[in-house]
Amino acid sequence: MSEAIAPNKVVAINYTVKTADGQTLDQSKEGNPLSFIHGRGMLIPGLENALEGKTEGDKFSAEIKPDEAYGERHEGLIQTVPRNLFGDNEVQPGMQFRASTDQGDQSVVIVEVNDEEVTVDGNHPLAGTDLQFDVEVVEVRDATEQELEHGHVHTDGEDH
Repeated sequence: MSEAIAPNKVVAINYTVKTADGQTLDQSKEGNPLSFIHGRGMLIPGLENALEGKTEGDKFSAEIKPDEAYGERHEGLIQTVPRNLFGDNEVQPGMQFRASTDQGDQSVVIVEVNDEEVTVDGNHPLAGTDLQFDVEVVEVRDATEQELEHGHVHTDGEDH
């Protein structure tokens, strides 16, 4: 009987994640599964929850709602700021920056630029998006003491 996925297990998965309308957002590379220590917050909560209790060889699909993924969109995270805050830097829609806020550093995406102002969006690009995961569990094993101490999976004898 193979081990079940639980906190502090090393898990390797092959996956594809798509939007509700079928657009592929990301997927693991052939022969290179995603490896992580389960229960350490390395994945979105909905996917970690869907993996709990699965075993090596399991294949499944999971629909993850925004509240278990990247959150809902918040219009309050879209702000227009003076263009001069960017100095001489060239700014164009789609560019990402780190911004200092009252809540600490935050990633923002530029959505609109004119001579006077720049509109930035502090929402995660996938906020408000339903995600569809297709997953195959490739490996489940106990994490080593060193992996637990370092907080990540070691492969091929590597030691960080």
